Amino acid sequence: MINLGDVEAAARRIDGRVRRTPLIEAEPGRWFKLEYLQHAGSFKTRGMMNKILSSTVPAAGIVAASGGNAGLAAAYAARELGVPAEVFVPVTAPAVKVAKLGKLGAKVVQVGNEYAEAYAAAMERTGALFFHAYDDPAMVAGNGTLGLEIADVSDTVLVAVGGGGLVAGVIAALRDRARIVAVEPATSQALHTAMKAGRPVDVPVSGIAADSLGARRVGDIAFELATAAGIDSILVDDDAIIHARRKLWDDYRIVVEHGTAAAYAALTSGVYRPAPGERVTVLLCGANTNPADLG
Repeated sequence: MINLGDVEAAARRIDGRVRRTPLIEAEPGRWFKLEYLQHAGSFKTRGMMNKILSSTVPAAGIVAASGGNAGLAAAYAARELGVPAEVFVPVTAPAVKVAKLGKLGAKVVQVGNEYAEAYAAAMERTGALFFHAYDDPAMVAGNGTLGLEIADVSDTVLVAVGGGGLVAGVIAALRDRARIVAVEPATSQALHTAMKAGRPVDVPVSGIAADSLGARRVGDIAFELATAAGIDSILVDDDAIIHARRKLWDDYRIVVEHGTAAAYAALTSGVYRPAPGERVTVLLCGANTNPADLG
């Protein structure tokens, strides 16, 4: 099981290669971790950088499957470390993410309508080192490094969950120091369903945040850590996510993708109600989005 020691080792390994992103107190007792300012626009760059640096990469480079953000992180990390990268994404991936992949130098292959189909196609690629977008120990440990940067101000951390690579890292980093709340769209609830079923199971995927939180099945690592830690799991609907994303723009001039806004939606919708004096940190984990609808 991934633990704090693994996260601390990852932090030393990627030091100087990722940003220590800002942590701001938006209002008394409510903090935003601005991880969307990370290289390539999401937390996943931490995990990808740790994975490459802890692996023996063949000459053919790396291959990844992604709804968008993991691919961008893989492309960025590979470019910075001089490694070829090939990224499989669904045809439904936002155009802004696909365009950015090309700018980062990755070979892009679009296949299928959701992450699971892109993943299946990527698994058939031979010769390169496959990088799982979220269910990988090195990836989880790298993602967890952001938890170390919020430990001192957090009683509770709200984490948007798709496949579980971020929440797993946060659990590993903070399980003995903070309450961790997993927030998922009601239409893409892989972790929530798994915790009710007692095992990872396939779930239907749809909704406004499916491009980034649309994993059909939660990762084994995330399920193991979430179950062992007994974390809370809550759901928010699409209207709440859309409202939270708009509110982040209107109130703070913060632009994030819908999947990221899911974490904030737990507060704005009242699904999660902090106790008096509770210090709540919202992880704003990705911003690879088209802001045109916020104007």
